[in-house]
Amino acid sequence: MLCEELKIKGQLAKEASILLSTLSTETKNQALAAMAEALERHEEEILAANQKDIDRAKEKGIGNAMLDRLLLTPSRIKEMAHGLRALIALPDPVGEIEAVWKGAQAIEIGRMRVPLGVIGIIYEARPNVTVDAAGLCLKTGNAVILRGGSEALHSNITITRVISQAAESAWIPRGSIQLIENPDREVAVQLMKLNEYLDVLIPRGGAGLIQTVVQNSTVPVIETGIGNCHVYVDSEADLAMAEEIIINAKCQRPAVCNAAETLLVHEKVAADFIPKAGKRLRQLGVEIRGCNRTRALFPEAKAVTEEDYAAEFLDLILAVKVVDSLDEALQHIRTFGTKHSEAIVTESYRNSRRFLKEVDAAAVYVNASTRFTDGFQFGFGAEIGISTQKLHARGPMGLKELTTIKYVIQGDGQVRK
Repeated sequence: MLCEELKIKGQLAKEASILLSTLSTETKNQALAAMAEALERHEEEILAANQKDIDRAKEKGIGNAMLDRLLLTPSRIKEMAHGLRALIALPDPVGEIEAVWKGAQAIEIGRMRVPLGVIGIIYEARPNVTVDAAGLCLKTGNAVILRGGSEALHSNITITRVISQAAESAWIPRGSIQLIENPDREVAVQLMKLNEYLDVLIPRGGAGLIQTVVQNSTVPVIETGIGNCHVYVDSEADLAMAEEIIINAKCQRPAVCNAAETLLVHEKVAADFIPKAGKRLRQLGVEIRGCNRTRALFPEAKAVTEEDYAAEFLDLILAVKVVDSLDEALQHIRTFGTKHSEAIVTESYRNSRRFLKEVDAAAVYVNASTRFTDGFQFGFGAEIGISTQKLHARGPMGLKELTTIKYVIQGDGQVRK
């Protein structure tokens, strides 16, 4: 039997989506501004709710990486508000005519961007996703039903109430931004089958969550992927540059999907690179798990396993492997990569072009950290997630990826012959 909360909120969202699709850009932008201001005005209330979640998480023994994803601070609330304001400055894709051409008998055909309708989003510990998702969906004229993880329930309830009330005060229809508050897993499964009300479902989280949604959903899914990201240090790399890139890619924020999880080093530079980079990584608290050749060069490393090479650690842990060639590095990435973000450090134009062409991933880097795979860093504004699939959307999913198209045809009396 369908959960009553899902039924009520599904109906509200469907009704709201009809009105949302007709709103002007000005109205939507005013609502985004009101939401940003409300977040800052209610900072103490939001932080108090977040502290309840943090205290509960600590009681359960949740690790530091997850606590970091869960934690809100005054600066992070300001970042959330800034993200909403950044959306105001971005072009509204809704109503955009991408192309116009003449069809049979001179009918005029255009391809117009329109909202998807009602978007369901299932995510885990990061309460900032609540704001990012709500803002992106509102700007693109979509109603959204959010289902966050139980570990962030107090934070998400408070944030959703604050921003939804602010949006409604700016003439956004009631039901445009809603949160499923029932933490029961069965309710999440029912959401995955809510075809009557949802047009698309987006999972955002770890491998377990994403696979659960993909395997159980009857609603169309846009799959955001886990990030088993690699940095490959080529035989012709600038080793000083490579050191800074792996330090940033692993340590700047290890609990996110675009952090590096595996370091591959060409055997010609391994003796020079691994001891020095390994020492710095250890000083920053990184546990290194290496192959036999890595451990010979850096004895502090623990023995690596096949499971480590396949893991998304989301923590200060790094798998390391010495490879004999670019070919071996490419094969390793093909075997263990998740098609998220992959990087090569090299001064060789030929090797960099091979890497760009042969690596199958949403984002492929030459001489830069994988940490740039992000909507803001790409100039898209806030993102709904990083899509690693190839249908409809790939990479950081910004405003355009939350719309679809319809064909609009103008005639002057033509009939088909």
